[in-house]
Amino acid sequence: MGTNNWWEIELTCDPAFEDSLFWRLQEFGCRGMATESQGSLLLLRSHIPERQVSLLDLSALFLWLRQDALNLGLAVPRMKWHLIDEQDWSSSWKQHWQPEEVGDRFLIYPAWLALPDQSDRLVLRLDPGAAFGTGSHPTTRLCLEALEMRIGNENPDNPDNIVADIGCGSGILSIGAVLLGAKQVYAVDTDPLAVQAAEDNRRVNGISADRMAVALGSSDTIWQLSDQPADGIICNILAEVIVDLIPQWEIISHPGTWGILSGILLDQAKPITDALEQNGWTVAALWKKGDWCCFNVRRG
Repeated sequence: MGTNNWWEIELTCDPAFEDSLFWRLQEFGCRGMATESQGSLLLLRSHIPERQVSLLDLSALFLWLRQDALNLGLAVPRMKWHLIDEQDWSSSWKQHWQPEEVGDRFLIYPAWLALPDQSDRLVLRLDPGAAFGTGSHPTTRLCLEALEMRIGNENPDNPDNIVADIGCGSGILSIGAVLLGAKQVYAVDTDPLAVQAAEDNRRVNGISADRMAVALGSSDTIWQLSDQPADGIICNILAEVIVDLIPQWEIISHPGTWGILSGILLDQAKPITDALEQNGWTVAALWKKGDWCCFNVRRG
């Protein structure tokens, strides 16, 4: 096999374990996840580059998942893994990921399928590549639903929203913001694979580079890309990273800038709230799906 091999991880579990499973795999470093029902059980497939983990790491992952399930009073999941090459990995996504409605307005649509003849939804075409973010994770859904409320509906007299997407992953939230009517989106990520995936998905959706600028970096990169502060900030990454980023947002925001923050478990909400309040942000609403939550905030 070549150098770009991937571990394909397959887990069969109680559907009630899905949220915890997503979190654990995200922490482990998996790049994208796809789920399907198997009778009363849930089958989840995820992938991680071979170079990142060893067999001992995969064994440790199973032990963590076993303990997570026991702590929740659920059956221990069944887990297996095997190596596949880059081409097989891409094919796996195409076999197991199907169109999905999200919120009131979006239809997340695999880029390799022919477009539907008609749809009353905004069709967001996506090939997640090696990046996290397909619309199936609860935090991505929460962010897309929050975007529906923020762009187009919040202030129809000022539709020229400038949005910063920090930790853009596959670019799904940036593209969603453009489809909803944002004038300009700046999408950044510290992972080169995510930057490439976001660029590819920008092109698939027919969005110009002038309207959706994608770059390698973080909050400081937004300041370099834009000559004016953002009207909105999206950040769907790990809670501990968000805590570190919040102080950096003063320079890229203005009084009244809104924020949508997720990737946060409910029991991680307090440190996020504390960091926001210490840096001049107000929590307007806190939405949740299962064990995950999404902060809707405003500066000032």
